[in-house]
Amino acid sequence: MILVSGGAGFIGSNFVVDWLAHGNESVINLDKLTYAGNLQNLHSLNGDSRHIFVHGDIGDTTQVAALLKQYRPRAVLHFAAESHVDRSILGPAAFVETNVNGTFNLLEAVRCYWSALPDAERLAFRFLHVSTDEVYGTLGPDDAPFAETTPYAPNSPYSATKAASDHLVRAYHHTYGLPTLTTNCSNNYGPCHFPEKLIPLVIANARAGKALPIYGDGQQVRDWLYVGDHCAAIRRVLEQGAIGETYNVGGWNEMTNLSVVHELCDILDRLDPRQDGASYRIQIVYVADRPGHDRRYAIDARKIERELGWKPVETFESGIAKTVQWYLDHQDWVQNIQSGAYLSWVQQNYAQRAITEPTL
Repeated sequence: MILVSGGAGFIGSNFVVDWLAHGNESVINLDKLTYAGNLQNLHSLNGDSRHIFVHGDIGDTTQVAALLKQYRPRAVLHFAAESHVDRSILGPAAFVETNVNGTFNLLEAVRCYWSALPDAERLAFRFLHVSTDEVYGTLGPDDAPFAETTPYAPNSPYSATKAASDHLVRAYHHTYGLPTLTTNCSNNYGPCHFPEKLIPLVIANARAGKALPIYGDGQQVRDWLYVGDHCAAIRRVLEQGAIGETYNVGGWNEMTNLSVVHELCDILDRLDPRQDGASYRIQIVYVADRPGHDRRYAIDARKIERELGWKPVETFESGIAKTVQWYLDHQDWVQNIQSGAYLSWVQQNYAQRAITEPTL
C-alpha cells in the first residue's frame, strides 16, 4: 500500500480517487482537515476498504511513525501543504509551520522508517514530493519556460516555503540516501477545487450574481494543468521516475487570467445563462493587484515526456468544460464549502482591494 499526506485536499483527493480507480493497491490517507481538507471530496470511496482515512498531522512524528510501522507502505506521496498565495501574504506563519516544519518532520519519520526496512523493501521504497512551479519565480513575456534546472527565485511566502520544502527533500536524498522524487506542477484546475482559487471562485461568484474580481490588469499568464492529467503524471513518476530526480509537470496551456475568466463566462453563458440574458462578463471588475504578483509562469514539460512517456491528455478547452459542468452538477458541494470561515476570508482578502474599472 501507499501513504498519501493531504489526501482530502484538492489535488490529493483527486489523486486518491484516481489511484483506486486504476488499481487495487490500498491508500492510507493522512489529512489534518484544515479549511481546504474536505472529506466530501472522498465520498465516492465510502465503504471502500482500500481507503484508510486517518485524521492527523504530518508534523506529528509520533503519529506518522506509528502509521508507518502499522501499515508498512511501499511509498509516501506528500501532497499536504498550505497552498494559496493570498493566504500566505495575510498569514505566513501557517505556511512556514506546514510547508517547512511539517515537511521536515515527515521526512524525519520516513527516514527512520525507511532505514529500518529489510534490504529489498528499502530498495523499492519511494518518497514522492508534490511541489509547484512558483518556486522558480516569474518569467518575462519572451523568457523560456521553467525547466528542472531553472534557479529558484520564490517571490511570495507560499512559494518560499515550498522552495524550502523542495530543498529539504533534495537534502534528505543527497545526505541520507532517501529515495526521493519531486514534481513541480503548473496551475491545476478541476473538480473539488477550493473556491478561493481563480477558476472555482469565478464559477461560484458568477452564479451568485457577485463581482468577478480580476487582479491588476488581468494579464498575468499561467500554464493550466487539468488535475486528472496531473494525477496520471504522478502515478507515472512514482512508477518509473529516477531516484533523486525532479520532473516538471505542465499542461502546455499558457493563458492570461483575464482570458480564463472570459472563457468561464462564455461557457456559463451557454450552460447556465443569466436570467436577464446578459453575459456573465458584465460582472467582471478589476481590483488592486496582489503584492509581488508574479507576471508569468510557464512549464517546460519535455523531460517527463521524453523520459517517462507522459504528456497531458486534456486541452484547456476540454478540461475547463468538464470543470464547469462538474461545479454545475455539484452545487451541494459548493454550498457546503462556502462556510462562514470561507466567507470571512473572502471579505478580508478583497475588502481593501478597491474596484478600479469594470470591463466587458
